[in-house]
Amino acid sequence: MKQSDDIKLFLKAIPNSYGQVFFSDQRLFAGILLVVTFFDLYAGVFGLLSVIITNLVGFLLGFDKKTISKGVFGFNSLLVGLGLGVYFEPSLYLVLVILMGAILTLLIAVSLQGVIGKYALPYLSIPFLLSIWVMTLATKEFTALGISERGIYTFNDLYTIGGDPLVRIYEWWNDLQLPKSLRVYFISLGAILFQYNLLSGIILSIGLLLFSRISFSLSLIGFYTAYLFYEIIGADISELSYSYIGFNYILTSIAIGGFFIIPSKRSYLWVVLLIPIVAMITISLSRVFAIFSLPIYSLPFNLVVLLFLYALKFRLRPSVKLSEVLIQHNSPEKNLYAFHNDLVRFRQHEQKPVILPFLGTWTISQGHDGEHTHKDEFRHAWDFVITNMEEKQFMGSGDLLTDYFCYDKMVLAPADGTVEFVADRIPDNVVGEVNLKENWGNTVIIKHDEHLYTSLSHLKEGSIKVKEGDTIKEGVEIGRCGNSGRSPYPHLHFQIQETPYIGSVTKEYPISYHILHHENSFDLKSFEVPGLGDQISNIERNELLYNAFHFIPGKRFHFDVILNGEQSECTWEVNTDPYNNAYIRCQQSGAMAYFVNDGNLLFFTHYSGHKKDLLYYFFMSTFQVQQGFYQDLTITDSYPLNLIFNQPLLGVQDLVAPFWKFLRSDFKCTYDWIDSDMAPTKIRLASSAKNSMAGKTVRTFEFTVVINEKGIRKLTVNSKNLKLEATCTG
Repeated sequence: MKQSDDIKLFLKAIPNSYGQVFFSDQRLFAGILLVVTFFDLYAGVFGLLSVIITNLVGFLLGFDKKTISKGVFGFNSLLVGLGLGVYFEPSLYLVLVILMGAILTLLIAVSLQGVIGKYALPYLSIPFLLSIWVMTLATKEFTALGISERGIYTFNDLYTIGGDPLVRIYEWWNDLQLPKSLRVYFISLGAILFQYNLLSGIILSIGLLLFSRISFSLSLIGFYTAYLFYEIIGADISELSYSYIGFNYILTSIAIGGFFIIPSKRSYLWVVLLIPIVAMITISLSRVFAIFSLPIYSLPFNLVVLLFLYALKFRLRPSVKLSEVLIQHNSPEKNLYAFHNDLVRFRQHEQKPVILPFLGTWTISQGHDGEHTHKDEFRHAWDFVITNMEEKQFMGSGDLLTDYFCYDKMVLAPADGTVEFVADRIPDNVVGEVNLKENWGNTVIIKHDEHLYTSLSHLKEGSIKVKEGDTIKEGVEIGRCGNSGRSPYPHLHFQIQETPYIGSVTKEYPISYHILHHENSFDLKSFEVPGLGDQISNIERNELLYNAFHFIPGKRFHFDVILNGEQSECTWEVNTDPYNNAYIRCQQSGAMAYFVNDGNLLFFTHYSGHKKDLLYYFFMSTFQVQQGFYQDLTITDSYPLNLIFNQPLLGVQDLVAPFWKFLRSDFKCTYDWIDSDMAPTKIRLASSAKNSMAGKTVRTFEFTVVINEKGIRKLTVNSKNLKLEATCTG
């Protein structure tokens, strides 16, 4: 990595260390937090010094620089620096203590990342707690350190920093006539950064509202739940007013309600249920720690959040209504919108894809819960045949095996795996007769994963091309369709099961991507269970589409763009990040569009950058594309709301998003035209985006994508006050 890149990462780590206190990576909010820490000038200085030391030592020790740049190590040191800076008078001795505290905090954070990180748990502010307790107890013996009196002579300090105007501003804000509970809320919010004044809390609340409407609402819900609980049980409410440990309730509610858990009705309910537990832990531990003259700081928040997150990992199955965040976007709103979008688009993608075990279009003659043999524990199975336009399975009289269209056709491996069982040398039956003794006939059973096997039966005698123990790839020929076993006419019996034995109980499991054929149209099916009478096939790859959307790292595109009559140029390049996520980046604007391509479908998953960039319109126009051409096939999908709508409308949606979505943005793509079915040289896709509010359309975009032998050639966009045409020139 270049030295200039290291400097950029180091500088990026400083504001991110501030933002991480509230689980944020937003620069504006980080700037607000940084400014607020300087309301106590020396606390702000020592907090910043602690962040710089921690990040610098992390770089020097060779820890991952991109991890450091996210601020995940620095924010704990920030809190240590602020805490010590508030408590002690500034001096060279304090600088030395800050140095030791920052290094200790870093070492604890890195170690905890290894210890509890393997359980996919955050270490939260535990490094801060351990470090500041060590520093606090140790410094009781340091007579050279002077205890700060700045809290006693606040006005003198303010006058020194900003003169009489700053003193008047401070007085005006702190003399605001607010309800007692709201005043305590604001000061508790400021206390997170060791700023025990009303102005700090008000500014932080505004920053929190700008950063995340969900976090802001959760902070109020968490605090007032605790406040009400104190009132109900008769606890000393002055404890909240005196120590301002109300920040434990604020941080717990944000963490559980919207950051580590997808915001939902259920997550909000758990906030209300857990806050009284935080209150009881706060009250009890305050008494224990008073023996050692130590504040409990954020210990209750850490205990409850970690206990809850750890307990969730022992659920028998994950719940959609209370789901952990798997891909962290550092924003409750982004987590929520991405989750809802991915839930629809990729809800089955944790399952291993299983394709149809044949080429071409076959018909299901008996499906699940079939009329003849697919019953009870064997009900999740399919029988496949080939039919003609008249829906007949055979030509001529149908008395001969060779009369049947499916007889002797290739049978393919439905997924990568290992051959577990092979039964061969069972003769094919004469049409109309069955072999009840060797019921399953010639069969191949393949292991694809733990507790995931496929069984293909009634194969043609002597046609099986694999043997037990063979490792095979998806789509390779394993045999031919026959008429062995309990089979009165040629067909392929296909079932999915959890054990490797012939005649095992069947398992309900979907077929991944496949095409459902109608008389004059087609439907794309994704991870669904096809039914009786369905005529289905795997997606048959169209080479023009495949090549056009085969975005390999290093591939470049150059476009001539005409936007509302103004000409410009742009260049894109395909790349991957350190986590092997693929994306397209515009070299001029820096915009990035992330995508996944599994060989059948291309999905765009995320976009960052300006919403008037050509790459953004390409992201919208090809949000989902399957790579086979079927005339008039239509694909539908939904965009994440945060990638489509803007503030302030999106802000209103954010507030109620866990409970109700009144905004919607729908994607539709139609396979519009191809110049030749046999030897195509040009394809046109027509897509659209429809934005609606409370069911009423507020804006639509119409897109056309033209593809030829060289790949993507042209993109046109039409909408209100927008006309764009982009031609790919290389």
